[in-house]
Amino acid sequence: MTRLANNTLKQLDATVSVPRYDRHGLTPGIVHIGVGGFHRAHQAMYIDELMNRGDAHDWGIVGVGVMPGDHRMQQALAAQDYLYTLVVKHADGHYDARVIGSMIDYLFAPDDPEAVIERMAAPAIRIVSLTVTEGGYNVHPVTGEFNLANPDVQYDLAHPATPKTTFGLVAEALNRRRLRGIPPFTVMSCDNIQGNGEVAHKMFMAFARQRDAALGDWIEREVSFPNSMVDRITPVTTEADIRDIHNRFGVKDRWPVVCEPFTQWVLEDRFVNGRPPLEQVGVQVVEDVEPYELMKLRLLNASHQALCYFGYLCGYRYAHEVCQDPLFVDFLLAYMEHEATPTLADVPGVDLAQYRTTLIERFANPEIRDTLARLCAESSDRIPKWLLPVIRQQLETGGDIHRATAVVASWARYAEGTDEAGTVIDVVDPLKATLMALSARNRTQPTAFIENHELFGDLADNQRFRVCYLAALDRLHKDGARATLTALTKGDV
Repeated sequence: MTRLANNTLKQLDATVSVPRYDRHGLTPGIVHIGVGGFHRAHQAMYIDELMNRGDAHDWGIVGVGVMPGDHRMQQALAAQDYLYTLVVKHADGHYDARVIGSMIDYLFAPDDPEAVIERMAAPAIRIVSLTVTEGGYNVHPVTGEFNLANPDVQYDLAHPATPKTTFGLVAEALNRRRLRGIPPFTVMSCDNIQGNGEVAHKMFMAFARQRDAALGDWIEREVSFPNSMVDRITPVTTEADIRDIHNRFGVKDRWPVVCEPFTQWVLEDRFVNGRPPLEQVGVQVVEDVEPYELMKLRLLNASHQALCYFGYLCGYRYAHEVCQDPLFVDFLLAYMEHEATPTLADVPGVDLAQYRTTLIERFANPEIRDTLARLCAESSDRIPKWLLPVIRQQLETGGDIHRATAVVASWARYAEGTDEAGTVIDVVDPLKATLMALSARNRTQPTAFIENHELFGDLADNQRFRVCYLAALDRLHKDGARATLTALTKGDV
């Protein structure tokens, strides 16, 4: 067993690809906030690929952790020179292992915010990228504006030199660059949010203006926030994955990453201080990301929601189990073709029929073992962004909404907290208490769940949506999830 480190790379099994560049010659160009499995399987992988081609050696990545749980990741990666193993799991059981070397440092902000700020303030850093999840942008659930009432935000406004939040750290770094006459960096969101660059711009600007109007004006003029669409299924690394990588490849890695073969990154070409030549490694650098992101959000992400609650209620626990069931496949393909696709504009260079089929193939990959529990989590952040826009647009045009509305009903049924076998469901959601209290009234006041205006706005007032929702929820209670899907495929709900 070989412990992963710079000085052991040549000792690894020949089946494991290792960096073909001298890591000692790398210099930092990117600070990435929110180092998780997805960043390491996606953005860091693309940069590593460039480095293997002899490019981007001045674009090394410095990771930054802001949340308490990030400390363990920082320690794990620091112990192995910030190297980690990326394992691609193919559906036929074949695994490819590759050591990624593009990360050259990792700072834990709560321990030393000054070190993080100074690293971002350094002229060498030209991009600060983010994967802080949908909830990390501090958007008020009702107003859609920046939530100034957040206690950590209030702390940062009062203590700008020792901030706790991503907003405070980035604003202070930009302020120092402004005062020192250093050009700004680009803020590049890689989160799964429609218009992620626009959302980042709005939220960071709101914080900066509240802190200092002059700083806000400078950021508005000088800093860019490009939009991007990112895609790669990257399940949470398990202890079983770690053991399996030990056994298959002889690598002792404290925190490897596993992922599917498919990967996509569509990036708006709007950078203020340069960027790596990412188009050389398959990134689609475009003028307008929106058609691609809507495709992904409404087909892939919304389909994950379409399969996860129904699947969990039926007793499945993994996405591949669901997508090897013909009933679910028919339901998902029908949702994508008849409800989601009509809401999309043309997507340059993409055959949507082939894309839909590819999604089912990806979901059905038995090696990924993506859990339904993961897909069901944080639903209050996901359903309003991914699925409800499909329903609203279809209502406006007179299109079909039966399947998408049934997904909302399946969420309400899931939030009751037990599956159809009576097994307790661990509902994971920032609004868990509210959701479970509302779903507890599903049988006595069946519209209670959708009358939550913070999540659904005025949808409950739409008669067509209301009728479809009540019919699906009633069928779920009387006949169960599988019978509801069968009825939907026959047009009986």
